[in-house]
Amino acid sequence: MTEPAQIAARAQALIEAGELEQAEALLTPHLTGGAGPIVLWAVLAKCLRHQGRPREALPIQQMLVDAVPGNLSARFDLAETLLLLGEFDRGWREYNYRYSLEHTTRIARKVQRPRWNGRPIPGKTLLIHDEQGFGDTLQFIRMVAWAKARSEARIILEVSPDLRPLAERCAGHDVLITRGTIPPPFDVHCEMMSLPMVMGFSLADLPGTMPYLSPDPGRLRRWRKRLAGLARPLVALNWAGRPTLYHGQNRAVSLAALAPLAAEGITFLSIQKGGPAAEAATPPPGMALVNLSDEIKDFEDTAAILSVADLLISIDSAPAHLAGALARPAWIMLGYVADWRWLLDRADSPWYPSLRLFRQPKRRDWDSVIAAIAAELRAFRARPT
Repeated sequence: MTEPAQIAARAQALIEAGELEQAEALLTPHLTGGAGPIVLWAVLAKCLRHQGRPREALPIQQMLVDAVPGNLSARFDLAETLLLLGEFDRGWREYNYRYSLEHTTRIARKVQRPRWNGRPIPGKTLLIHDEQGFGDTLQFIRMVAWAKARSEARIILEVSPDLRPLAERCAGHDVLITRGTIPPPFDVHCEMMSLPMVMGFSLADLPGTMPYLSPDPGRLRRWRKRLAGLARPLVALNWAGRPTLYHGQNRAVSLAALAPLAAEGITFLSIQKGGPAAEAATPPPGMALVNLSDEIKDFEDTAAILSVADLLISIDSAPAHLAGALARPAWIMLGYVADWRWLLDRADSPWYPSLRLFRQPKRRDWDSVIAAIAAELRAFRARPT
């Protein structure tokens, strides 16, 4: 291994251990005067990004892309930084490389039809297919109706089985199919998260018609009855996202860490799924928690609960997007380096007007986030329901 490669490997190990300042100190002496090996610049850009310094990382990432245009991983990193900074025009173009990476190639859709170019195609059929996580679909499905209006086409919408019932009540599609089935004949296609690129989407287009998702009336009646006897306000809790997702360390706290939220007169509802749901069996002292986790069978149940509850407090995960799409009040706990879709230095979200964002003031500092929410929750409790 060459010396630059050895230095890069040591710096990368420090980054993975969370020792970001040490990694930067290791790299910078080898990059004085703007010169130095590309491999070290790449690690430095990652180090700066993870420190929450995307504006400093951006020119380095642009330099890497200019120097090695075929480095698709660098292009994707550049895309995420551009989107985080709200530079959507360039960001969406670079984001188009998301399925050209080693770890994403296997999930790319190999559609044997051209991608829609954003122009009107009256009389044609456009297949729009979802991708990536549930939160991505919940966030971007609003654009299906926009694509139908722009394309003047017949729209086939393909979604995961878990989200199909919600999608049935979302505007814009003529035919709805489930991922994994053979679609009817179509002329062109577009990934759901490529719609912003082909339609020239900008922040000014947000949020669009709200809400764009709605609960099932039957489920809503059931959950109104189920929760009717509980003292209000009803505050739904979701404290951990899927651990397999990138940036998972920014998308999980423990239920025990939420102990400062406990307050007399508030009923908390656990809507947590997966392994962390077991924590609801032993809630923090003083927290009146009703564990709904085992009663929630699908997103239809979650949507109905959020429509009955007065507030959702959640980590960055699919229920946060679902609450936003339903135009329900939600307070979202964000890590210091949040995902690009939450932008920078904002307590609100242009995507979801009903959401408030509570950001870590420094890395790993969930205590400050929870303390801020606890203070706001006391005021929330005093409001008439």
